[in-house]
Amino acid sequence: MSDTQTLIENRPPTVAALFLERVAATPNAEAYRFPVPAAAGSGPDDWKSLSWGQAAERVFGIAAGLLELGLRPEDRVALASNTRVEWILADLGVMCAGGAVTTIYPSTNAEESAFILSDSASRVLIAEDASQLAKARERRAELPELAHVVVVEAADAVPAPGDPEGWVLSLADLEARGTAYLARHPEAVKERIGAITADQLATLIYTSGTTGRPKGVRLPHDNWSYMAKATVATGMISSTDVQYLWLPLAHVFGKVLTSGQIEVGHVTAVDGRIDKIIENLPVVQPTYMAAVPRIFEKVYNGVAAKARAGGGAKYKIFQWSVGVAREYAKTTQDNYRRTGSPAVPFALATKHKIADALVYSKLRDAFGGRLRAAVSGASALAPEIGYFFAGAGINILEGYGLTESSAASFVNPGEAYRTGTVGKPLPGTEVRIADDGEILLRGPGIMQGYHLQPEKTAEVLEEDGWLHTGDIGELSPDGYLRITDRKKDLIKTSNGKYVAPAEIEGRFKAICPYVSSIVVHGADRNFCAALVALDEPSIMVWAAENGLEGKTYGEVLAAAETNRLIETYVQTLNEGLQRWQTIKKFRILPRDLDVEHGDLTPSLKLKRPAVEREFKHLIDEMYEGSREA
Repeated sequence: MSDTQTLIENRPPTVAALFLERVAATPNAEAYRFPVPAAAGSGPDDWKSLSWGQAAERVFGIAAGLLELGLRPEDRVALASNTRVEWILADLGVMCAGGAVTTIYPSTNAEESAFILSDSASRVLIAEDASQLAKARERRAELPELAHVVVVEAADAVPAPGDPEGWVLSLADLEARGTAYLARHPEAVKERIGAITADQLATLIYTSGTTGRPKGVRLPHDNWSYMAKATVATGMISSTDVQYLWLPLAHVFGKVLTSGQIEVGHVTAVDGRIDKIIENLPVVQPTYMAAVPRIFEKVYNGVAAKARAGGGAKYKIFQWSVGVAREYAKTTQDNYRRTGSPAVPFALATKHKIADALVYSKLRDAFGGRLRAAVSGASALAPEIGYFFAGAGINILEGYGLTESSAASFVNPGEAYRTGTVGKPLPGTEVRIADDGEILLRGPGIMQGYHLQPEKTAEVLEEDGWLHTGDIGELSPDGYLRITDRKKDLIKTSNGKYVAPAEIEGRFKAICPYVSSIVVHGADRNFCAALVALDEPSIMVWAAENGLEGKTYGEVLAAAETNRLIETYVQTLNEGLQRWQTIKKFRILPRDLDVEHGDLTPSLKLKRPAVEREFKHLIDEMYEGSREA
């Protein structure tokens, strides 16, 4: 048996047990950094730290507080909060008390929040602030199981007339009750941890979904123990790393990152404020971080816009450096695949050295100067954008997984990574491609099923453990997986041709520096068309330089000049496509796509049906008078 197999097969039954091991091994080592926001206009945030021992004190206080409230094994505790250190401490506290965390995105409206609380039968809600408390209070009559709301922001933990006695308390109150409980029962939390079994429910994550009501995905403790061991076995992270964690922890991707950290014991800097990312990176100086493709696309577009604003000469240098970066990345990856060495020809190495001094080094500095790798997941990253970052010295390691597979089923391996693929399966995970191209997965990370929905479970989970992912993909002879599209998103035109919209959308994002989102449409139509959303900062810089200064964002989007600009990029896109894939018509949307309008999921995945419904008039306009099958 290999060391990797031994590591995984001899894993403890729970992450709670892993946490105890970590605290015992390195009690004084730094575990978490978190910002204490400065008063408006008073300067930068102050960053504080928690050692593993200090984190354990708070985790045990939360766990014991929940035991004092009467929490039983597998009782659900919902968490509705932005990403912050208290989210992680509360999650660990619930697990150490033997409960199961139900995650709720803070952007979820009151109606859907109530559905999740009701469907999960959550007994406690840990709410970030007054706005999250208000949602629960508004629907309290529908939530007979909800016995308590614990508010993270102590000043917002204010009972209202009509609240049952003790229904609202602060997180500080809960921890104080836990400390008192431990004084009476000092071994209570450790005893509860020792009684947890591997198959006991740990997390109930409701898929945000692109259609219909969310489904609760049941993930037992063993899933996270496996993920902790398997992600570390890939060699992707080490004890000396500093992770910058801003992803929504309500998403399964964020949960994996916290599990792996406990296994190796590295530092994690936690701050979910997206508007603070650029400011935080030079402060945190992470060695690795995870993000979704939309973030890398925005960075790429922002760098391109800044170069263009610097004048024609500066923009030409940028364009040249982009070409060099892509050539360099493709060459090094190809050589590594063929010979095991990333060496490149002297002429290319010389061009790369010049481009590095002019462009790439500044880009790396913007990421804090120490970033060796960034993990990308949740949806596909355009390969040409991936090649640019790789050539600039920021390796974007794409990974793949679903909520139903505990997020991390594949990841690109270190130096041997291949842009355009999601890498190889984690140790212990099996994969096969069905006759119709669908990716099937089996292994210790697969869910138990959908909560209270055996029929839905049977649709995707076979009796022998194979999970139908709904994604289409291809495996290379040496085990690298390339995702080609979502099975349900494949377009079949009225001419009988199949089109993968995600592939076309990714190509366009690599070509056009102004695009924020693009939705390719064409199912049962006789040609493909597209809805294009433009990134406000980038297009407004262009507008100011092209006779549209003083116009609003909306006016720029509607301008004929903007339409002509985007048309040139569509023509460039079409030159590289098969005839039946080409975009014959497009419309620029009157606004960007976002979570608030329901166009994107909280993890920034495109909700195609929602976008196509809202902008149906534009789609109909493009196909007006066309011949239909």
